[in-house]
Amino acid sequence: MPDRVKIMTLFPQQPTTPAQTRATTPTMASATPAGPSKDDLARARTLTDRIRARFADTLVGQTTLREALIVALVAGGHILIESVPGLAKTTAAQTLATSVSGTFKRVQCTPDLMPSDLVGTQVFDFSTQRFSTQIGPIHANFVLLDEINRSNAKTQSAMLEAMAEGATTIGGERIALPQPFMVIATENPIEEEGTFNLPEAQMDRFMIKAVMTYPSADEERRMLDMLSRRGSDTLDTSTPSHDAISLQDVQFLRAASRRVHASDAVMRYAVDLAATSRGAGTHPVQGLSSLVRLGASPRASIGLLRTGQARALLAGRDYVIPEDIKDFAHEVLRHRIILTFEALADGVSTDQVVDSIVEAVPVP
Repeated sequence: MPDRVKIMTLFPQQPTTPAQTRATTPTMASATPAGPSKDDLARARTLTDRIRARFADTLVGQTTLREALIVALVAGGHILIESVPGLAKTTAAQTLATSVSGTFKRVQCTPDLMPSDLVGTQVFDFSTQRFSTQIGPIHANFVLLDEINRSNAKTQSAMLEAMAEGATTIGGERIALPQPFMVIATENPIEEEGTFNLPEAQMDRFMIKAVMTYPSADEERRMLDMLSRRGSDTLDTSTPSHDAISLQDVQFLRAASRRVHASDAVMRYAVDLAATSRGAGTHPVQGLSSLVRLGASPRASIGLLRTGQARALLAGRDYVIPEDIKDFAHEVLRHRIILTFEALADGVSTDQVVDSIVEAVPVP
């Protein structure tokens, strides 16, 4: 105690003035990054229009899916596409990948697919008497996991590590994935034989789940006309697109999206939507507990915010409006809500639950 008194005597504390306090305290303006400029917004619009032009050459209709893919690309998330067979899930994923000048790999998931087939393995080289690492197809900018629910649980866990951490582990060595990295997965909801349902933790890693519907008669006729003019029923991914954007353009879109301003009211709206699915929120839905066994996690709030920022950027705005959050509520929430057995028996869908949540939560 005497030593402490001596130190305080030698170095007396000086009173802090209000001016010094203001000088040392960071302001909110300096902590908040500047939003995208008008030139940034114009460049973002040009880049995304080039992606849409690529879709116009390969896909007829499916506007909702196209926008979901572009939003997921800009927001920096992964996307799960669900539909019955024959609705061009693979073509849509290949179109997005070929619209960007990055590496693209397609993995056909099967029950006998092993983690080493996906992430890579170590091979012993007899000439050098050493192990060499051979990376798998997951090490690409865009990875299409076709029929992901056909892969076994061990392989799904390897996918989860890559999606969650942006890296894989091969022989105890951690290898970072190339950036940007995006997983586009597809699944068939009507087949059950030889499939493994994705666990909730894996589903939660997908920012967006898009559901494709049958095209109209006119869209189906236009599809046949396009295939007749093209002379091929499949998309040639080996031919690079002359109007493809670069990886640097993708990084720019993602960085500009993160700088789009979101007000406190918009953030509270996103949080309220996710919280309402868990039986909380400012306007809880009556009887929701009998329908929902597990609500959306806080990662859903992040997904709503990120998709809202991406939507605002694509619309040429440097700020998020509530409609940006609301328009993608189904895509962000539908795969994160686990229904009860009673709800499944009564034929209630997650989209119907999301409808009730969106109607209950007032728009700020």
